[in-house]
Amino acid sequence: MKRRRVILLAALTLMGAVYIANASWLAPEYEGEARLMAHRGIHQLYDRVGIDKDTCTANRMRPPKNPYIENTLPSIAASFWAGADILEIDIHPTTDNEFVVFHDWTIDCRTEGSGVTREQSLAYLKSLDVGYGYTADGGKTFPFRGKGKGMMPSLAEVLKAFPEQRFLINFKSRWIHEADLLRAYLDRHGIAIDDKIMVYGHDKPVMRWKSINPSGFAFSKAEMKTCTLDYMKVGWSTKTPGSCANSVIGVPINYRVLVWGWPNRFLERMRQSNTTVILLGSIENENGAPGITDPDDLDAVPASFNGLIWTDAVEDVGPAWAKKSGELKSGA
Repeated sequence: MKRRRVILLAALTLMGAVYIANASWLAPEYEGEARLMAHRGIHQLYDRVGIDKDTCTANRMRPPKNPYIENTLPSIAASFWAGADILEIDIHPTTDNEFVVFHDWTIDCRTEGSGVTREQSLAYLKSLDVGYGYTADGGKTFPFRGKGKGMMPSLAEVLKAFPEQRFLINFKSRWIHEADLLRAYLDRHGIAIDDKIMVYGHDKPVMRWKSINPSGFAFSKAEMKTCTLDYMKVGWSTKTPGSCANSVIGVPINYRVLVWGWPNRFLERMRQSNTTVILLGSIENENGAPGITDPDDLDAVPASFNGLIWTDAVEDVGPAWAKKSGELKSGA
């Protein structure tokens, strides 16, 4: 009986120590300045149940609530107008030494063409209708067909059209030399590689990009996942794992209370390890966390948050965040 009491007391003492070490209310609250990251920009939302990286999302579109097609100049302009600080775009090299801005690995889903995107010329890709395959009723109607003709832009077109805006460029392949191609492409088009150009994607091209642009912001999806899982394992001890140093960590908004030290202690640890925090939407199924789409989720963003808010619906979240961030700055 006495031994059980000793064990219980020791357990309670340990739990108390872990609680105190991670108690957010005992840590100072710093003023933060979050930035809104618009994934795909304003686009057509779709049913995420059962999707994988090769799923055609245009033919599982939800009923459209806006007139925009992702990765096009009108969508990009509207996204920044809605409040995006950074816009995520997808790129592919072409057979004629260009880069095109388009999401899918193949052109079969969204356009009237067929084949692997990177096995086409820029001229051919620009001749296609990027709104061709969108349907919300199983193929009965195609509300964007004919409206996206010639609207697939080159990367240079995008960056030159919005020279003062910031972009997160997504490598869609695992090809390590794609990083060198991108660097040469930007140099050839006279586009400065500064803090407005950020990249992410698979480890191989991202690590290569880091080696040739060591001062830039870049991360792989794998390193974000590793940092997140490692911190969940050891964060209770107040330690920040080495995998998080100068890296990125993802926090699904519905799991934030499970993150050790959330928000103040956690954010301070991430500041000290130079770790960028990305606040994601709610994990709903095996497909992971999408971007935030519900403006009400912004109520969970603390005043001290200075990371990135990843959104899949900047047209709704942007105006709501502008209002909330104004309230946070004014102390309302």
